[in-house]
Amino acid sequence: MDISKADWKLFRERIGGWQEAYMARLNQEYIELLSAEGDASDKFWALDERIKEDRKAPGVRLELKKSDVGWDLVRLLQDGVITASDLEGFSEDLRDTVLHFADR
Repeated sequence: MDISKADWKLFRERIGGWQEAYMARLNQEYIELLSAEGDASDKFWALDERIKEDRKAPGVRLELKKSDVGWDLVRLLQDGVITASDLEGFSEDLRDTVLHFADR
């Protein structure tokens, strides 16, 4: 995917907010996990596993490269970090391409 300068700039402006919102959601899920009934040790190890998986998600960690923006947006959509409405402001070509691949 060929990414315009405007799309690259908009992506860099938005990614931090998207990631913060996603991690806030994860934190709430962790609180629920830790607050559930059960042994403390079971909850501890469940949380440990969950964090190991979550830290690999693009909503938590993402290498910012212009050449990867389209695919990063696809992954962010597929992982529920962003919604289609978050693509507003990006070029129509990029939005259409990202939505096409995210639906697969």
